[in-house]
Amino acid sequence: MKNSCLRFSAALLLAALAIPASAQDESPTMIAAPDRDEGKGPFERLIIRGATLIDGTGAPPIGPVDIVIEGNRITEVTSVGYPGLEIDEDWRPADATYEIDAHGAWVMPGIVDTHTHTGGATKAPEAEYTYKLWLAHGVTTVRGVPSGAMEFSLAEKERSANNEIAAPRIFSYHTMGSGEAYSDTRILTPEDARKWVRYAARAGIDGLKLGSHRPAIMAALLDEASKLKLGSLAHLGQMGVAQMNAQDAARLGLGTLTHYYGLFEAMYEDHDVQPWPSDMNYGNEQHRFGQVARQWNLVAGRGSDKWNALLDEFLAFDFTLNPTMTIYSAGRDVMRASNADWHDAYTLPTQWDFFTPSRESHGAYWFYWTTEDEVAWRNFYRVWMQFLNDYKNRGGRVTVGSDSGFIYQLYGFGTILELEMLQE
Repeated sequence: MKNSCLRFSAALLLAALAIPASAQDESPTMIAAPDRDEGKGPFERLIIRGATLIDGTGAPPIGPVDIVIEGNRITEVTSVGYPGLEIDEDWRPADATYEIDAHGAWVMPGIVDTHTHTGGATKAPEAEYTYKLWLAHGVTTVRGVPSGAMEFSLAEKERSANNEIAAPRIFSYHTMGSGEAYSDTRILTPEDARKWVRYAARAGIDGLKLGSHRPAIMAALLDEASKLKLGSLAHLGQMGVAQMNAQDAARLGLGTLTHYYGLFEAMYEDHDVQPWPSDMNYGNEQHRFGQVARQWNLVAGRGSDKWNALLDEFLAFDFTLNPTMTIYSAGRDVMRASNADWHDAYTLPTQWDFFTPSRESHGAYWFYWTTEDEVAWRNFYRVWMQFLNDYKNRGGRVTVGSDSGFIYQLYGFGTILELEMLQE
């Protein structure tokens, strides 16, 4: 047996030596969704029969109703009786080319998740896996920020729009310098930034996913995006937030702030920058995510002049907050997040490996997470949720985004958790 093992090992070694170097060095890549071989539609005249309807306007549920869809348009919603009584067949719309029996079920608009990533080459490389988890949770539209490399995500966006794959509708946002034409090009000046925006717009992107760029670069990116009618969203990372917080970015024309980076920094009372501990190292994600929550008591209090002024300014700019609270929720109870019931059935082994503590995997920073860290996060959420609630109550726009695929949050499941957290 031992000799057999040695011969087998030698064969493997020879086989490895025979593989060209280029093949051994090849990086993992995303795998596009297969052509659609399941699902039906659109239909000339689809009728969904007997549903209870939640229409998304704030109106209460009502039913039973029949819903007529012609092509991709809802053309009629008809009440067909009363709860607990027989359906009145005389009230029902006719001439369906296809019917769905929805008696005892609810119908609602598809959920829009405005902060997503389509898996990842090393953790969930098959796009079909992510798409189906989204669809299974009722997510019918996603904004990828990004959903992969520019060329990959734009191709998947087009295939989805053409009903060639089973996937949500995809809006494609990209970071500065994305695209094969820019793989060896650095963006150093405002004019460089403008040229890239024009290139990306020609490629077909829907908007920009920005960081905390230098003010001159940020201004150029946002101005050019506005001229070309592209959307804009920013993760104002801590490495640049001292020169570009949420208030600064909103004044330059940013459309959406995602996460919380730059929000707390715009309301500091006695600091210009966060007072980091002496051993702080942003490259250590335990430090990065452990320290960010410790801003909760650095900001002006709820109802203060600075707090209210920021709310008013955001409202004046029609600014959007996209908090993605779900993706940081493990910070306040990591054992709950890591032991969620669905991991056994739905989390890929490679995705699970990515979640577990690692110095390399983004968001896998649980080396010595303590009760002190979790208490800091609970306090952080309390202040953060107060600001979000105040903005919503003043008429501000707060949107649903999950950022799943990191920190024990799985695609689709994270979207539903975000909806739950928005009710806290």
